[in-house]
Amino acid sequence: MAGSGNTGLNRIIKAFGFSIQGLKAAYKVEEAFRQEVWLLIITFPLALWLGDTGVEKALLVGSILLLLMVEIINSAIEATIDRFGGEMHELSGRAKDMASAAVFLAMVNAGIVWLFVLFA
Repeated sequence: MAGSGNTGLNRIIKAFGFSIQGLKAAYKVEEAFRQEVWLLIITFPLALWLGDTGVEKALLVGSILLLLMVEIINSAIEATIDRFGGEMHELSGRAKDMASAAVFLAMVNAGIVWLFVLFA
């Protein structure tokens, strides 16, 4: 698409704008995402203070960022299913449950990382 205008730096700028819109939407409509953002605000400085090495700091911060990423994917899956099907369907329920399970595993991962880095 030579004439689309979505190449190079222009594409990157537009993609960044869409990403910011997504973050704003998630914060506005998803209570769990808001809670996890506040968790990041609290844990980010703690990670920098408590981590002894760059790797430890990266693991501590990264585990919380991973949780936020999985929460956004979970919310996107739920929104898509809700948009395209108001009726109860086994596959819709399964997709929502699996996305929720991914969030749970990201929480477990964050907890394990923090425990290992701080107490192992």
